Amino acid sequence: MNEALLKLEQGLTGGGLDALLVTDPKHVYYLTGFASNPHERFLGLLLIRDEEPVLIVPALDAEAAHAASSVKTILTHSDTDNPYELLKSRFGGAAPGSFGIEKEHFSVSRYELLADAIPAGAFSDIGHLLRAMRAMKTPEEIRIMKHAAELVEEVLRRGLSHVKAGVSENELVAELEYLMKKAGASGPSFDTMVLSGPNTALPHGVPGERKIQPGDLLMFDLGVYAAGYASDITRTFAVGEIDSKLIDIYNTVLAANEAGIAASVAGATFGSVDKAARDVIEAAGYGEYFMHRVGHGLGMDTHEYPSLHGLNTDIIANGNVFTVEPGIYVPNLGGVRIEDDVLVTAEGPQTLTSFPKELTVLSL
Repeated sequence: MNEALLKLEQGLTGGGLDALLVTDPKHVYYLTGFASNPHERFLGLLLIRDEEPVLIVPALDAEAAHAASSVKTILTHSDTDNPYELLKSRFGGAAPGSFGIEKEHFSVSRYELLADAIPAGAFSDIGHLLRAMRAMKTPEEIRIMKHAAELVEEVLRRGLSHVKAGVSENELVAELEYLMKKAGASGPSFDTMVLSGPNTALPHGVPGERKIQPGDLLMFDLGVYAAGYASDITRTFAVGEIDSKLIDIYNTVLAANEAGIAASVAGATFGSVDKAARDVIEAAGYGEYFMHRVGHGLGMDTHEYPSLHGLNTDIIANGNVFTVEPGIYVPNLGGVRIEDDVLVTAEGPQTLTSFPKELTVLSL
């Protein structure tokens, strides 16, 4: 049994639960080593107090589950079976007093099916247990995330060679996502973003058919999945000579990025990272143009706990990984965002991303 599963079993006992059910496929992978996309079929990891854990998978995944899972008791169901009856059979007719589920993952219809099959005294949320576990990255998780960061940086490095006269934002997106597969990534960890000129003033803009032009800012926001873990990086470039105000904006964002990283130390609050970056931007007179949090947790999901907003008083711990990505977005002029993936260690913050951050000028 792996360390994560042992911790969850301790949470089962310590939380006063009689049983719990994990149904998010990413969490099943995290706890058992078995990765799958069950689509509409039922997938679940069942823990009952003082019993061996049970993995329930669709019959078509049985062979893969036996090969990959650290949980050895594996039950299967066909497309014509009711998997909730299979769950019910594990309790021998006795309903648990308290049953833990992932409330964020359970749909109302699935909850009703579960409650009908297993009329527990109470259903409790176990999301906080899993979030706390996932926030503390193991050395193996860190190794994989470093690799994911290396892959996305190689993709960006190669992608820059496709910035030429007449190329559109969408064409660059297509090249980048092709390069991701060639580099060995599973695929993009989110919708790849390439924005140019005034479009860079849209923090979550959608790439389109606009063609890259001299004088543009050019923003790349991309990430990849590698072995189930995500990377996430943003870099902004100049295309030829750009307006002096854009240069000032760039230098301000770079200073904010570095201030946020420096503030990413164990014992501080997540909110203090946002404040460190925001103070730089506000002091330069651009406060109104920085309208989002400074970052988010990173791991098996591109966006996971914690949220690095100014009101988050949770305490940073060694092993946390999150992004630091301040930005300034001025309508009708342009925007700059610089994003790094940061690991908190006893020696201080370490960036998993290392792509150069000084203002780079691309020529068409």
